[in-house]
Amino acid sequence: MSSNVNPSHHSADAHGHDHHGGHEAAHGTFKSYMTGFVLSVILTAIPFWLVMAKVFSDPAVTVAIVLILGAIQIIVHMIYFLHLNTRSEGGWNMMALMLTIVLVVIALSGSLWVMHHLNSNMMPMSPAMMRNMP
Repeated sequence: MSSNVNPSHHSADAHGHDHHGGHEAAHGTFKSYMTGFVLSVILTAIPFWLVMAKVFSDPAVTVAIVLILGAIQIIVHMIYFLHLNTRSEGGWNMMALMLTIVLVVIALSGSLWVMHHLNSNMMPMSPAMMRNMP
């Protein structure tokens, strides 16, 4: 029995790889990966420095800046490492980016709301009272 399959030409679909068309998302270059890495390091170092050096006397300002820089870092990761843009996948990646932004806003605002209400509704305790707790 002979087979019509040419052993020197493997089907791309058989291995799950389609290198000819289907998606326009460009893979990152070394320069784009390094740009994303440097931005990620900077966006991590700045909040760390703000908290450790106690740059602002008001903790609310520090929290707001850390949250903003965290949200920016998520977007940097999505653009430079996940290669999401408006052109690839017929615009569906942009929808994924918008969904991610909505979910991040919900998670951040919900976390702040919970922490604020826990802080304002918890009974203040002195260190002596905490030692006597069961």
